[in-house]
Amino acid sequence: MTQTSQETVIGRITSVFGVKGWLKVYSYTDPKEGILSYRNWTLDLDGRRIPARLEEGRRQGQGIVVRLKGVDDRDVALTYCGAEVRVDTDALPELPDGEFYWFQLEGLDVFTVEGECLGKVHHLIETGSNDVLVVQAAPESIDQRERLIPYLPDQVVREVALAESRMVVDWDPEF
Repeated sequence: MTQTSQETVIGRITSVFGVKGWLKVYSYTDPKEGILSYRNWTLDLDGRRIPARLEEGRRQGQGIVVRLKGVDDRDVALTYCGAEVRVDTDALPELPDGEFYWFQLEGLDVFTVEGECLGKVHHLIETGSNDVLVVQAAPESIDQRERLIPYLPDQVVREVALAESRMVVDWDPEF
């Protein structure tokens, strides 16, 4: 999930499903069905912001299919393909202490336990076994390398300080 002002991207409309206006959605929520908990969406498509209301949705195979209010034919549904699905950040459930949404981690400065700056979290990758931080070089970094650092709280990630926009990792800068 990525954030813009007070909204968070929770998915993307990928294609149409059937002939009655249903859409396939790639959900960034965990579990995937979590996207169905949000009824008021803002679709971001080529710079246009389109308010949308989720009427119904369900799991279909490995993905999610939805029907939006007022979209009842395939041709209309096609116009929404490629749109990012955004919701108000305030609508997201509060997480337990020590857990974070991905958008909260993106942009944090990353330092080693020794105080060396490795760069900024650009984005995260889901690998199955654990998530991975993609840390890109910043002007204050010790070098200009991009690093892939496993997101393993208490093992590799020692501290996340959102207020200071900072993360401390136990990571060898040579990796």
